[in-house]
Amino acid sequence: MDPIKLLIVDDHPLFRQGLVDVLETDPELRVVAQAADGEVALGRALEHRPDIILMDVNLPNANGLRVTRQILNELPQTKIIILTGYDDAEQVFHALRLGAAAYCSKDIPPEGLLNTVHAVFNGRFVVHGQVMSYEEVIVWVQQRLGRYNYPLDEQAADSYTPLSPREMEILEMVTRGASNKEIALQLNISQQTVKNHMTAILRKLHVDDRTQAAVYALRHGWVRLDTTSSN
Repeated sequence: MDPIKLLIVDDHPLFRQGLVDVLETDPELRVVAQAADGEVALGRALEHRPDIILMDVNLPNANGLRVTRQILNELPQTKIIILTGYDDAEQVFHALRLGAAAYCSKDIPPEGLLNTVHAVFNGRFVVHGQVMSYEEVIVWVQQRLGRYNYPLDEQAADSYTPLSPREMEILEMVTRGASNKEIALQLNISQQTVKNHMTAILRKLHVDDRTQAAVYALRHGWVRLDTTSSN
């Protein structure tokens, strides 16, 4: 039997190497490529056609869920495991609706990661170490979302639109406390254009103001705390 081919997508070299070291302890697994951002990830996925991709949510130039959708549009047979530092039921829901097969915390133990890879390869879904059918995943998400009563239908999946690169750039600046005028000057665009982007950001995130948008971005791992503290 050929080894299971894996692609690792994460912008931290040490973390990527740690994943390689863990995965290659299993003779049935082979890491065929690595990528540090979404654009490179798409290219290497098309080049190597891995069986499984381990995908970080928080990438430098794109949200990992957006990259997941792009890759699966091109390679629908590939299985994607989302790796994140955030335990967020809403993000689990979106990840699975976009086609991911597993959602794992980055503090997963080595044995748990290996078990997850094999379960996903065999057609199962895994959320934080729990191996489930798709129906069981939906029940899990419903229980975790609880009072939010998040709609579990195709319309909900379609309405989740990750931010464009420009919108993400503006959201990062908002999270650092920049005003519309400051953003316009730095990006060399008009203040009205900034306002238009902010309107789109608030609508896509279903929040009411800039502060809520910034909190949402931080909570979902879309903006880094270390990035927001430097200017």
